[in-house]
Amino acid sequence: MSVLIDIGIVLLTIAGMEALSWFIHKYLFHGPLWFIHKTHHQQRHGWFELNDIFSIGFALLSLWLMWQGRNAYNAGFFIGLGITIYGLIYFIFHDWFIHNRFKAFKTTNSYLLSIRRAHKIHHKSTEKLPSEEFGLLVASKKYFKR
Repeated sequence: MSVLIDIGIVLLTIAGMEALSWFIHKYLFHGPLWFIHKTHHQQRHGWFELNDIFSIGFALLSLWLMWQGRNAYNAGFFIGLGITIYGLIYFIFHDWFIHNRFKAFKTTNSYLLSIRRAHKIHHKSTEKLPSEEFGLLVASKKYFKR
């Protein structure tokens, strides 16, 4: 039973990270933290951008949680694991597939193409406002073509 609870914590954390990321992206990154996040909406002139500091922060948080729970494998460990898995999903979807930090893989998957379309709309503006589509894994229905 405890394994199911641990898996549930990881899955809930991944879902929670999507919701938290949407909120942070909309209200902080396109708000008071725009001075950092705007580097993500500009042409990149190297491998890193100042915006990557947010990913580093989440990585440090997840590592700290897993380190704190390493002996007892408590809820903190599995929350940290969920944040780590979300970070891997973020890297694959966002940095690799959408922004081509590596050569992007090709797909005909309608979900992936819809997420890419929504994210491209988000980047249509290089300004703080107006902006739309702040999620990573969830997008408005209008981007899902049939």
